[in-house]
Amino acid sequence: MNSLWKATAEIPRFPSLKRDIKTDVLIIGGGMAGILTAYLLEQQGVNYCLVEGGRIANATTANTTAKITAQHGAIYAELLNKIGAENARKYLEINLKAVDLIKQIATDCDLEQKDNYVYSKTDRKKLENEILALEKIGFKAELCDSVPLPLRTVGAVKFTNQAQFHPLKFIRTISKNLKIYENTFVKEVKDGIAYTDINTIKAQKIIVATHFPFINRHGNYFLKLYQHRSYVTALKYAQNVDGMYVDEAKNGLSFRNYKDLLLLGGGDHRTGKQGGGLGELRRFAKNNYSKAREIYTFAAQDCMSLDSLAYIGKYSAFCSELYVATGFNKWGMTGSAVSAMLLCDMILGKNNEYASVFSPSRSILKPQLAVNGFETITNILNFKTPRCTHLGCALKWNKQEHSWDCTCHGSRFSEDGKVLENPAMKNLED
Repeated sequence: MNSLWKATAEIPRFPSLKRDIKTDVLIIGGGMAGILTAYLLEQQGVNYCLVEGGRIANATTANTTAKITAQHGAIYAELLNKIGAENARKYLEINLKAVDLIKQIATDCDLEQKDNYVYSKTDRKKLENEILALEKIGFKAELCDSVPLPLRTVGAVKFTNQAQFHPLKFIRTISKNLKIYENTFVKEVKDGIAYTDINTIKAQKIIVATHFPFINRHGNYFLKLYQHRSYVTALKYAQNVDGMYVDEAKNGLSFRNYKDLLLLGGGDHRTGKQGGGLGELRRFAKNNYSKAREIYTFAAQDCMSLDSLAYIGKYSAFCSELYVATGFNKWGMTGSAVSAMLLCDMILGKNNEYASVFSPSRSILKPQLAVNGFETITNILNFKTPRCTHLGCALKWNKQEHSWDCTCHGSRFSEDGKVLENPAMKNLED
């Protein structure tokens, strides 16, 4: 697979850490969330540094569809029922602020203001309920009767003035003057000290922005998170959809353009399980864009929370100066900006009215917890090898992507045993 974004932008290189250092704030993880947090701390004059085990923005950030929107599917009716009108309003407001933040600081990254649409192929009532829920929390969206897609739909909910961009061009611009160390792999954090193979970093406050949190002894993230893979094919000679579109159904398709390419996304499945994959997208393209030519294909892996809300804040109730940002549920662009704003305020000791919505210490008693527990128990009791180096679950061979995948927590390994996706920290042969 070849990411469109990697193929069309180069990002700066940063040195690796060669000595022991001290800093007020350490950010572990150089994806969109970590870099945006570093950017805001830099603006505030905070003494910080960011370390990344490989190259910055090389994983999920480099494989996103890069939609910048507060419309994360048809979720607001669900949020209204589950967390109440006030918290649903807060979720919407902070995500709208996240859209605005990215727009304000974006330069030289092909940012375009676009409308976002959540469509349905079968459930008009769900769309109508979403409109009503949005009205109850003070936001006016539009109910459209149709969308310009080669699908039969019953309508769509439209958010105006959202955006899309080139994520690596964005990272290239905002990361230039940040205090970043690449190829600096943190293997352990204990008592305010981060340990690599060759040095230590002592920090008053530590932020874990490593996609899937790697510290297992706090926070129970191995119970609270699972991972999903989704796929994108970038097609030339397809269609200009002039907007961003996503199905309200979990296994539906998404559409957006980048220049003369149509980015068709979907084929989702839990990591380690069977799903539509690229085959589903290619079949759709063949049936609906017969003259199209596939230019790039790429796949993203997303951390999914138990309740569709990200975990942002104190790593656990027992960790006073350890913070986390994870579980963006496939909406990592706004999720990263929300994280940066909240974590920056927390580091500065400022009260933020939106922080409680994303508290990592909220209840884990959700239906998805039983699903996650079943997958973990089933795979731990499966005596096949190889075993994941995270918590020992049996791995499954992914024929399509030629990788060993863990259904429990989403770690992935190459055919020769190298870690491709965390939370695993060690290669299979280690």
